[in-house]
Amino acid sequence: MGGEPDDAVLLRAVGAGDSEALGVLYDRHAGWLIARLARRCGDPETVREVLQDTFVTVWRSAASHRGGEAGGWLWVIAARRLVDAERSRARAERADRAEAGHEPGAVAPSAEERVLAGLEYGDVGAALDRISPELREVLRATVVDGLTTRETARLLGIPEGTVKSRAARARKELRAALDRIAPMGGTA
Repeated sequence: MGGEPDDAVLLRAVGAGDSEALGVLYDRHAGWLIARLARRCGDPETVREVLQDTFVTVWRSAASHRGGEAGGWLWVIAARRLVDAERSRARAERADRAEAGHEPGAVAPSAEERVLAGLEYGDVGAALDRISPELREVLRATVVDGLTTRETARLLGIPEGTVKSRAARARKELRAALDRIAPMGGTA
């Protein structure tokens, strides 16, 4: 029963400073990470940078990972790094336009950029801040990061049934919090 070591073994080795184990993890997961990142970002250079940042983060924090498979955890890291990269790029573009003296005529943000900005700065972000952290982390993993119930369960170290029940409670609490912040009027 030789075979390749599982992700948990590799992550423990990476946490202990084993760069070869990081290489195995990279070889195992980089392909699908690139594919998923490329679906969210059309710039191959940004995708490469995000992938690199993801594995630098893995190198630094592998010892703190709990659980077996690394897929869900890697995707959360990569998705957050992509959001950070997109925000940095947008800030740089705004600064460049402001420096050039013309803000009008700017490229409109993508739908995903608008949604992510709303999640952080808009009513949805304010409503998310009002729900409990364990419900918020399930919503972020399943909705924002696009993880499956199984990936979310692995990532958070909870049973799949708990993910499902927390997601249902989170949606209900989020709706209530949004109604308190920005009532829609009428009936839904």
